[in-house]
Amino acid sequence: MMQGFIEFIRKQGVVGLAIGFILGGSVSSVVSALVEDLLNPLVGLVLGNASSLAEAYIQIGAAKIMWGHFVSALLDFVMVAAAVYFIFKRLGLEKLDKKG
Repeated sequence: MMQGFIEFIRKQGVVGLAIGFILGGSVSSVVSALVEDLLNPLVGLVLGNASSLAEAYIQIGAAKIMWGHFVSALLDFVMVAAAVYFIFKRLGLEKLDKKG
């Protein structure tokens, strides 16, 4: 019965999903701090219109289009995904989830 359960986990890719979830959660706060505290202010300074990228916006009538916040969230996502990918590859964890 236990062998059947282990085979189910291997065939369904549960190990890779679990590792990605755990690493993503633990790395996310570090990468978010990097993006929010270092990258956003630097990009904001380069653009010259905001002290932080997340604060950049375009005013159209009464509407405030917060394009900087969107770009900031996008940068955060890309950096978290890259960090998880490279940690996963560096540790050789892709071998745990080989099908077949």
